Amino acid sequence: MIYLSGERLHPHHIRTADFDRRWRGLDPHQVYDYLNRAADEIDRLHRELTTANTEAERIRQALRQWQSRHADFRQARHADCRPATHDHQTGERR
Repeated sequence: MIYLSGERLHPHHIRTADFDRRWRGLDPHQVYDYLNRAADEIDRLHRELTTANTEAERIRQALRQWQSRHADFRQARHADCRPATHDHQTGERR
């Protein structure tokens, strides 16, 4: 079977693909050489995708940490910048 429907295509699927033989078919060496090149490319793309997903997750986590620190800083700064109020009954500044 060349392709299992619903299953992701992986390099080993390409490398182990088997085709029916015909009397005037394609050159099997050319077909399998091409399939090996395609499998190598899919393997490379899978590795790049894994690396990109890992990096994206690292960046998401760093952004969350930055946002958390920034929110804490803004809250603290906002609390320090509040103008002092004057209590008219006691004459004290708050």
